[in-house]
Amino acid sequence: MKIHADLSKRAHVDSATLDWVASPMAGVERRMLERDGEEVARATSLVRYAPGSSFSAHSHDLGEEFLVLDGVFSDESGDFPKGMYVRNPPGSSHIPSSDPGAVILVKLRQMQTDDETFVRVNTLDPAGWQEGRDGEHILPLYVRPDEEVVMLQWQAGAAFNQQDFPGGAEYFVIDGAFEDENGRYDQGTWLRLPAGSSQAIKTEHGARIWRKTGHFQEA
Repeated sequence: MKIHADLSKRAHVDSATLDWVASPMAGVERRMLERDGEEVARATSLVRYAPGSSFSAHSHDLGEEFLVLDGVFSDESGDFPKGMYVRNPPGSSHIPSSDPGAVILVKLRQMQTDDETFVRVNTLDPAGWQEGRDGEHILPLYVRPDEEVVMLQWQAGAAFNQQDFPGGAEYFVIDGAFEDENGRYDQGTWLRLPAGSSQAIKTEHGARIWRKTGHFQEA
């Protein structure tokens, strides 16, 4: 299965327009944003757990990262409520479940093999947020030379000059909306810019954004 699988091309998806597709486990459904492979795949998806549902034990050969968008997601390491950002590095394993139900943005098989870092950040905790550009606050989530993951809070009316992304960029709009020279991106939109892209951004009413940069490095 290939969905937006060519990483050299720009892609964006309004996730609200996608159907929920059943996974192999009862009560667990997905909206597929990008995918390259079958059940074991390089993938970016929204995953919805019905109350009381669970997924069988599995490992992540090339890692997993997720952001809890709603509800509470759980595994043996703890309970992760709305706003938690989690990275489980290559070789990790777990048994996920959700008692009250949950929706997560999840990325699979997209880490470097030398990445050994477990990350847990509560993005709703005001501690750790920093001043960025005029009209912007930033919460660093994970940084290494070839990858940076942050949360961004943009104030209403903020506008940012063109920014170059030699290693590409990826966005998910958690709240609000923003625009660039190619269009408007509302809540629930996933956007991918390939390596070598540039972009100028503005937001009329403000936005809260998950963003990853640098991970589409040109060969």
